[in-house]
Amino acid sequence: MKIALFASPQNDHSPDEVRRLLSAMTSHGVECSVNAPFAAILPWLCGIEAEAYNPPALPDGCEMMLCYGGDGTFLDGVRQAGGSETPLLGINSGRLGFLANVPRDGVERALEAIASGEFDIEKRSMLRIDGLPEEGGYAFNEFTVHRGDGAMIAVEVYVDGEMVGRYRGDGVILSTPTGSTAYSLSAGGPVVAPGCECFVISPIAPHNLTMRPVVIPDSCTVDFRVASREGSLSVSLDNRSYSVEGASTFRATKAERRANLVRLRGSSFYDTLRNKMMWGFDRRDEKN
Repeated sequence: MKIALFASPQNDHSPDEVRRLLSAMTSHGVECSVNAPFAAILPWLCGIEAEAYNPPALPDGCEMMLCYGGDGTFLDGVRQAGGSETPLLGINSGRLGFLANVPRDGVERALEAIASGEFDIEKRSMLRIDGLPEEGGYAFNEFTVHRGDGAMIAVEVYVDGEMVGRYRGDGVILSTPTGSTAYSLSAGGPVVAPGCECFVISPIAPHNLTMRPVVIPDSCTVDFRVASREGSLSVSLDNRSYSVEGASTFRATKAERRANLVRLRGSSFYDTLRNKMMWGFDRRDEKN
């Protein structure tokens, strides 16, 4: 099997951990190609040279992309995959890691499962956003309209042409089910199982305290009409931000492309949720 390893050279990677990862790939018969910026630092980081590829193009014959880092690296990997059918698996060298959910000590087991075909592919929905500086922007987790450093903004949100509300405050998030455990969760949005065919509209610090998250079908078209007293505001797609004019409109729809995620057998979304959120954990249950 040929795997594209994607990692950020800016992250603080452990040399021993990188050696173990690359060694585990070799021992399981994996042919590995590394994104050029990360491949360039490997010789001085851990004394290893690797075949390099130049994103966003994936290496010929690539059957899977392994994203090594945190959730930010995984989001970059989704973008680098460019809507291809290439499945993605995340190895977590960061902190929480909902997307990069294979822990450091689980690399060997993960590669064994991959080598033996003990995994499934989950198709995750994405957002397409029109009205941005980039043509046809895509988001895996969420699209966010938020104020800059100035006063609060007002965002009118329409679903299939019908007004949902005028959100006054710090902004509004439109998240996919996958993104429900990201920014939307921090803003008080619900946790949504990834198989649900829906989007979540979550206000950010609303001035009207009766404003609450709304779950809508992902077949809907969502329009945003923004007004701000400032000359500009910010919008973001996952971990990419843009400065736009204070009076702007955006349209969000379900993207025609999907992201393919590798799910190792024996683990599930609920396992990840329970472990990462520490649901059911009680220090009183620990033995002294």
